[in-house]
Amino acid sequence: MCKQCDIKPVYEFTNKRKLCKNCFLKWFQKKVLYTIRKYSMIKKDEVVFYPEILCKPLPLGISDKKTADFRAVVLEDILKMLSEKGRVKIKTANTENKDKIISHNSADFIAYAFVKFLINKEVYDIKKFCPVEGKVIRPFCLFLDKEILLYAKLKKLKFRQPVKKKKDFISEKIDDLEKKHPEIKRAIVSSALKLYCL
Repeated sequence: MCKQCDIKPVYEFTNKRKLCKNCFLKWFQKKVLYTIRKYSMIKKDEVVFYPEILCKPLPLGISDKKTADFRAVVLEDILKMLSEKGRVKIKTANTENKDKIISHNSADFIAYAFVKFLINKEVYDIKKFCPVEGKVIRPFCLFLDKEILLYAKLKKLKFRQPVKKKKDFISEKIDDLEKKHPEIKRAIVSSALKLYCL
């Protein structure tokens, strides 16, 4: 934290802790690195496959991503950071030469899927909740969509503006609960990980 966190906060946690722009970006990047280490997602020099479908029709490295999902462009930004640190090698071509496949599933997605799984176990594969599913890794599994979106905006990444789509009944109810009881999505994700992934 710094003096700017109290003067010009851009994000506030439920414990009232505030972060300015620079501190939020540092917090986000550190938490991604923590998540990767915690769940042993990537080993040094592994080849990570970044599916171009995440940001179609634009491949990795193209600056104009007005048609890309905000999670996809943030994921690319994080991958670039990891690549610059010499920790991973990135591939966008779907070849056999890959160690991991990266997904941008967020805590929101996992919370929705887990509750639906509890209601109807035949619909969802429990592996979809896990940070690591075979070769698939989910470095955003502990991040809310609103945090990922804020990161994209603060870094001025180009992405398709989220369109409010009508969600199913369960997802809508979870969103309503989150408004009344912040951290409910994180609690659901934490339960899912403890029950099925750890």
